[in-house]
Amino acid sequence: MELLLKGFGIGIGATALMDLWAVFLWKVCGQARPNWAPVGRWFWHLKNGTVFHDDIARAEPYAHERALGWIGHYAVGILYGVVLALLAGAAWFASPTFLPAWILGMVTVGAGWFLLQPGLGLGIAASKLPNANKVRLFNLVSHTVFALGLYGTALLIACVA
Repeated sequence: MELLLKGFGIGIGATALMDLWAVFLWKVCGQARPNWAPVGRWFWHLKNGTVFHDDIARAEPYAHERALGWIGHYAVGILYGVVLALLAGAAWFASPTFLPAWILGMVTVGAGWFLLQPGLGLGIAASKLPNANKVRLFNLVSHTVFALGLYGTALLIACVA
């Protein structure tokens, strides 16, 4: 149970750091802020068994899709944190290292490239977008920031334990 709670904590911490990174990119670099409404719409349509859309914007809207997108974003981050906790174990939490967190961060890019982006109608690894390589690079960097959040939150947990 302790590993699950620590996994929950590092998942929240990592997702929050990823969100702070997005705010930094928006404020400093003029990068568009993430819009979680299409992701919420995608989650909503999963209940009907629809995973892949030609264009999520043309799918039937859901009144609370932005909220559902945010909830889904954090739920997935927590899930990844729990996965790392279970794979790395109690010994990792006693003395966290970056490499396991970074490996998981890079693996999670695959979920975006091969499930979420095609599910939204963007193609595999955003291949249908005119700036696909830029999106891929931002995905890799953002998931590295997520990994830093997993690691950093684990360090905080180790300090207070």
